[in-house]
Amino acid sequence: MRAGLVLATALAAGIAPVALGGAAAVAAPVAVQAGTTAEPGTVVQEGGRLTVPAGVEGPVTLRFKATLPAGVTGPVKARVTLPITNWPPAGWTDYRVAARIVSTCSVGGGAFAACAWQGTTLSDDGGPARVVLDLPAVEASATLDYAVTIDLPEELAWIGSLEAPVELKDASGTVVARGTVGVDVVAGTSAASLLGAVHAVDKDGVLWRYEATGKADRTLTPRKRIGGGWNVYDRIVPLNRATAAGTGDLVARDKNGHLWYYEGSGNPAAPFKPARRTSGDQIGRWQEYTSLASNGEGGLVARDKDGVLWNFERSDEEGISLFKPRVRVGGGWNVYTQIAAFDDGLVARDAAGVLWKYNGTTSTSAARPFEARWRVGGGWNIYNTLAGTKELGAGTHTELIARGTNGDLWAYDARPSGFGYAPSSLRTRIGWGWSIYKTVI
Repeated sequence: MRAGLVLATALAAGIAPVALGGAAAVAAPVAVQAGTTAEPGTVVQEGGRLTVPAGVEGPVTLRFKATLPAGVTGPVKARVTLPITNWPPAGWTDYRVAARIVSTCSVGGGAFAACAWQGTTLSDDGGPARVVLDLPAVEASATLDYAVTIDLPEELAWIGSLEAPVELKDASGTVVARGTVGVDVVAGTSAASLLGAVHAVDKDGVLWRYEATGKADRTLTPRKRIGGGWNVYDRIVPLNRATAAGTGDLVARDKNGHLWYYEGSGNPAAPFKPARRTSGDQIGRWQEYTSLASNGEGGLVARDKDGVLWNFERSDEEGISLFKPRVRVGGGWNVYTQIAAFDDGLVARDAAGVLWKYNGTTSTSAARPFEARWRVGGGWNIYNTLAGTKELGAGTHTELIARGTNGDLWAYDARPSGFGYAPSSLRTRIGWGWSIYKTVI
């Protein structure tokens, strides 16, 4: 009788007592209903870690498979979290990042449909700022396949590498599967509108064009011929930075002192519309200026023979006059042998080879387009040409290109300093043989 009670008790517990000659048995599966607790299933990434280029490469696809415990029923919903911690000091927030991620989602092999990432700082989730993606709910199954396309713009390359948690919850909010997926965000190729272009006029007066490829080594495309006849000009000055997309305006001064305006066309193969002569109070008198450069706002600054710098703001009445009447900025600018637009202002090199930076100002006064100068560094006399461009390499800022006396062309990325952006102390050679050109812009 006692043995029978023990056996009955053991059988009720789901085990077979070894003392009575039975082998150890596995417990029968327990049905998991929505809202009950059980060991969660797994989430496994397919294809290994995902590399996501931040650029124009287009979307890549994150794939993972969720395995649920037996007995899970009802709808389940998956959430992918980007646990970003390296927030840059540039006003980025979880909601701003989420708005820049473009994704489509597929669950269980279904069709892809648009799905949106969200920030969490304004939600009830609490905790640190996170960027999350809630995938569409689907009926529970033993395994569920998920696919998410991810397309990132260039400005999110700073996200870097993440171990992104994935959780599946049932209708009651109970976690029924979890795991992580690896995501490596890397700098991709910038859009053509964000990349720079370099123009050069050879000794025969032919204008040639080089475009940035966006590669880390700042490689330029092979040159292409834009057209001849540019030897009629003794000064060619970009009003704003030329782009690989074919935008960017310039002005050119002929030997009679007339100033001609070339508007950007938006066509990289023919980047400028036909020239038209500027009107206004300086017609035929532009030869009095020994240096011309962009003022950073689509206008010009011009240094006269006495060393006085004048500011020509861009006119809103373009059909009548390209520039407003000039405004005096100040004297003493004859100390410089080169003046060029760079980043938000100017760089100027003095006779001793010292490079100085003038940051752009927020002042609304045309007489004060720049802040007080600050010293960048010496040794810049090894170059005979300085010119500012848009970014040339992946993830770079604006650039300063410099041609050496031997014809080598160098690029300096703009880097933040204690006073503002300045050319980096590191340079990259991006060309050689550029002595064939009389003008590089």
